[in-house]
Amino acid sequence: MFKARPFRSGIRPFSSASSSKKFHWTRSRQRLAATSLVVVSVLAYSGLNRNRIIQNDLLPSSSSKPEEPGPNSDNTLNTLVWGSNKSKRLVPGISDSEVIRTPAIAKWLDNVALRDLALHKDYAACVDARGDVYQWGLGTESPTLILKGQASPHTRFNVENIVQLQVTEAKVYALSASGKIYAVDADLTRESLPTRSNSTWWAIGWLWGGESIGAFQEIVPRSQLSWGEKFISISASDHLLALTSSGRAFAHPANNNANAYGQLGFRKFDVPDPQSKERIPVELVPKSIADPYAKASPFKRATPDSEGTSKKTNPTPLPFCPNLFEIPSLQGVKLSQLVAGGRSSFALTSTGQVLGWGANEYGQIGLGNNVTLDTITVPTEVILWRMTSPGDQTKCLSVSAGGDLTSFTVERTSQSYAPNASRTIELLLCGNGQYGSLGNNVYTNAQGSPTRARSVSNLTEYNDATKNLQPIGPEAISISPTGHVLLTLNSTGGRDLLVWGKNYDSELGNGKRSGLAVPTALTTSDGDRFILRRKKAKQVLDLQGNVWRRGVEVEQKAVAGHSSSAVFWKVSM
Repeated sequence: MFKARPFRSGIRPFSSASSSKKFHWTRSRQRLAATSLVVVSVLAYSGLNRNRIIQNDLLPSSSSKPEEPGPNSDNTLNTLVWGSNKSKRLVPGISDSEVIRTPAIAKWLDNVALRDLALHKDYAACVDARGDVYQWGLGTESPTLILKGQASPHTRFNVENIVQLQVTEAKVYALSASGKIYAVDADLTRESLPTRSNSTWWAIGWLWGGESIGAFQEIVPRSQLSWGEKFISISASDHLLALTSSGRAFAHPANNNANAYGQLGFRKFDVPDPQSKERIPVELVPKSIADPYAKASPFKRATPDSEGTSKKTNPTPLPFCPNLFEIPSLQGVKLSQLVAGGRSSFALTSTGQVLGWGANEYGQIGLGNNVTLDTITVPTEVILWRMTSPGDQTKCLSVSAGGDLTSFTVERTSQSYAPNASRTIELLLCGNGQYGSLGNNVYTNAQGSPTRARSVSNLTEYNDATKNLQPIGPEAISISPTGHVLLTLNSTGGRDLLVWGKNYDSELGNGKRSGLAVPTALTTSDGDRFILRRKKAKQVLDLQGNVWRRGVEVEQKAVAGHSSSAVFWKVSM
């Protein structure tokens, strides 16, 4: 296999100390305050603080050894990781039982900027600045090149530049800049053939359990796209959702559980027969329909025969499907976002409305506490304007989902002060809040009505340029499948990183193992705000150690994975 460049597997803690190489940065003299009403938060910044820098020394500094630049210096790009390092996902080479309690620097990623990073339970994958895809953890201890973003005679697999990744239990899905979607086997212990077919989908014997082994598989739409239309984003769990540039929604079944709760959006599809040119019809029936009495008392439940329920639930392994299918109920609806939760799906329309379907045992669809159905098979609108004034307008800006938790970033505009309308932004969450993941200071097992997260909703600040108040809202939200949340709060004072939810493996990065039920600002060891930065890097390396480009605009991004977290430098595309 094509291996990545040699790397140092050690890590160094994320700390603050003085150094001869100073990095000057501003500090806030005022913390954000929030209530259920609109809170005015004016961030007043003082002059340059020349007495502190953020530095990554493991040992005390010595005059005999040169001090290395800090993680946020202008000279080095440092990736920070914390949480569970099971299967060596965060830092290859460290024992599987290692848990990183606080943000530490992964030295093997020094000066490397990425296009995307994904952390699964047993492995991790990333796209470097060159568009190459690497994987480590399951089946390999060191980062291994699995997809080459640019043609090269030195690697056996050449595809177009990759810009986004989604990881599942068995597959890594990659989206190219031109809108093509590829699937790669996550188990790198399999051997791969060095050749590929000229057909649209090729060498899928390995996907069917046959003897023929292939490297990767292109996933193509079953119906032809319009002229100039392409896929622009993907989101995956047991099923994969893909959004086109025209706002159309497509879905792909990744395994037998792809439609267990109706999250796929359709039941029937077909797959190619490897023995002929025919296609095999497949039907994935949701559990609630295949066995409606599954949760009923034994004397009420009908006994399934050999041709009944057991046949409907598709007990045999699902053949791999190299196609995407347009979701019938969303045809004609222009969408701006598609999100796959653990067992649910969400679609954000171009007008700011949200449709949800799939698993709803914890209320993660957000249809209200009165809706007790555990399965929603048809896309249903999520009402986000409950408990608001009749004159207020509500628009959803973005949706995030992970596991059994969902968040909605909502903009509310009050017309009571027309013509200068008052505008605020709220973060609403619903679903499984047993770890405090709802952010409302309550540990709730199920929450069907989207509830407001504390400390990050209805915040405003004064804008000197416009002489008016402007809302402070989330820039990005990452929800892990295991129940913790990382939020980037964007204001004129900086991009603060806030954390809450599950913390069994110190995935919140505060050195503790107790969960947090309220969004809490992550801090350095000195108690300073953990601020994500943007800058122009002097140079950016790929994972082979070669200089990709110089003077590149990069920014720090936070990602929440299975019981783990990371902050990496992302190349501005």
